[in-house]
Amino acid sequence: MNITLREIYESDIDTVLEWSQDQKFCQANSWSIDRNPQEVRNWWIKCVNHSPENLVRMGIVLGKELIGYADLAFVNEHAVEIGIAIGKSEMWGKGIGAQAAILVMEHGTKAYQLTEFFAETHKANIRSIKMLEKLGFQEVSRVGYEEYKGKNSRLIQYELLKE
Repeated sequence: MNITLREIYESDIDTVLEWSQDQKFCQANSWSIDRNPQEVRNWWIKCVNHSPENLVRMGIVLGKELIGYADLAFVNEHAVEIGIAIGKSEMWGKGIGAQAAILVMEHGTKAYQLTEFFAETHKANIRSIKMLEKLGFQEVSRVGYEEYKGKNSRLIQYELLKE
């Protein structure tokens, strides 16, 4: 699979609107189902043009198609929390998230000299847990609860140190 990362653009909005209609994606990412398309547009335009200075968001591309996004949320100058969202739920379980996570961590290491990566997932999100563990992340805590797919789920925090 040819997975790459790229900048996100306002012109990606039609794809993002498709994701907002995918109930599985919405439930897994805490998006409201049947979200107003204008609200989604406004959110995406803000992501593209007014991202917080401690967040880098990149598009995940398969071939030439935008299929998700990856985040680096800076904790400090050497550490970030990574986030991966695959917008097309039919693409889940194919290893795309793991490949995207590797790419975003490589980007963070090269572009920002990052040495510490954090991630958080829900106890009920078995795919995410398996992905993080496969990538070498170690569980460091279980703090908090959050809704995942309509049910309250324990949050699990992970860490990966790079040399």
